[in-house]
Order: sequence, then C-alpha cells, then structure tokens
Amino acid sequence: MYLDTRPGREDKLNEDYVAATVNSTSARAVLLDGAGGPSELPTGCNHGTPWYVNQLGDHLMFNMRNPSTPLTTALALALDAVAESHGVWCDLNNPGTPSSTVIMARRVRDRVEYLVLGDSTFVADVNGEIITVTDKRIDEVGADLWQAMAALPTGTPEHQAARIAFVENQRRMRNKRVGGYPIASNDPDAAYESLTGAFSTREVRRVALLSDGATRFVEFGLGSFADALDILGSAAPGRLFDRVREAEASDPAGARWPRAKRQDDIAAAYLPGHLKVAAAGGIVGAAMTS
Repeated sequence: MYLDTRPGREDKLNEDYVAATVNSTSARAVLLDGAGGPSELPTGCNHGTPWYVNQLGDHLMFNMRNPSTPLTTALALALDAVAESHGVWCDLNNPGTPSSTVIMARRVRDRVEYLVLGDSTFVADVNGEIITVTDKRIDEVGADLWQAMAALPTGTPEHQAARIAFVENQRRMRNKRVGGYPIASNDPDAAYESLTGAFSTREVRRVALLSDGATRFVEFGLGSFADALDILGSAAPGRLFDRVREAEASDPAGARWPRAKRQDDIAAAYLPGHLKVAAAGGIVGAAMTS
C-alpha cells in the first residue's frame, strides 16, 4: 500500500487529505481534495480548509468501520458532524465555506465499494480492465469563465483576476439543485448525489484514489491510468508526483497545459491485490495535510 500527499506551494498549507487502513479481511481508504480558493476571497470559516479536510477525513474513516453503513450515509453523517464542529465562529452560509471532493473505497466481504463526489478520480484494475470514475459535473459550471482564464498566462495579475471570477461563480453554484453541482461542504444531502458502485473482490487487482493534482499525470499526456497504477505499485511510487512536478515546472505560464494554478496540491492512495496486505491489521499508513 502507498499513501502520499504534497502541497502545491511550500508557503501554503496542503488542502488534500489521504488515509487508509487494511487488515486480512477488510480495508477502507479516503482521499479528499479541499477547495480553499484564492486568498483574496473570504470563506466565512475561522478554521480554514486544511482543518476542514482533516475533520471530514477522520470522520469518514471512523464512519466506514461499520460494513452495514452505506458509504453515502457515512459521508452524510460526517458532513453533518463537521458542520456542527464549525461552531458559532463560522458562517456556513458564506458561499466560500470550505468544501472538498471525496473518494471513499472499502472492501467488505466479497465486495469492493466506492464513492466519488467531485473531480477526484477512483481507478480500479478489474481483471485487467482499467476503470475510472470521476465526477465531472463541476466542469459544466462556468465553462466560459474557465476558457477566459485559460487564455491568460498563469501567474499574471490578469490570470488571477480571471481565476477569482471563475471561483466566485463556482462557489455560488455549490450544491444548487438547478444548474449547480454537488460537493462536500455544509449540506449532508450532497452525499446522496455521489457516484457509487462496487466490484467483486475476486476481480479487483489494484485500486488507486487520485486528486486532480495527481491526474495531471494523465491530463498532461505523461502516461495512462494503467501507467499511473504501475508507478504507484512500483518500488519508487513517488515518481508519479515527481513527473507531474517536472511537467508543471516546464510550463510555468500554462501555455501547453492551461490551468488555474501552476502547481496544485497532489495526493494519491494505492492499494494492491484485492485490497489485502500481509501486514498486521490497523492503520498502516496515513498521509494528511501538512
């Protein structure tokens, strides 16, 4: 098993979270990609997005322990609990209140279950077929604003102004039933809008959970999802992150690969061989925000 996450910038806290626990009979894993947004925009939260993803991730890992609890219910309960944890100091009605993508994966008896909410990606090797699940509903919001931002050099004041306009629009459309997109934030009902599914444990050879910082490996044409699984399962899994960082550094203005940020937070979890390992049970790895 492999878990890792790296911040996009050394002067900014990581807003990704990844954790997993495995034993001989069960496994569960969570990856979150928090959305803090440009520093110019207020969030209404005194805690911040890194706090939010750590709180949500810890609740999810706990709620997934009961195999009879559906993943959607586990997420809804976690969202409700974290909303309560904000307390009176935070304005959860602020459109910028912290939010996050969610991937949950769990091996329960003869099934490997997954849940995806937001544009992080669940990857499964099922009898040699690479299956990916990504929630792209967010891409349908503000496509014109994205194009306006993408046309400008990354890192320039003009690009930043366009990014602010893009993010402001995204924030307004969070969890809107009409014209919007579901995301983990302050509405537990968003959990029931997740993409879910399951495979037979016997058919699953390996699984990965990837933030959109990690899927730049595929989006930039550096390799396929099968290649990403091979690297993550190798003796040097960190090469996946290294190759993404090298590509980002080679295109600082986003001329080849237009994007909102030069470097994004990056996170990945990899679980091999029917989600089982030979090690003893318990949490054998967790990489969280830093």
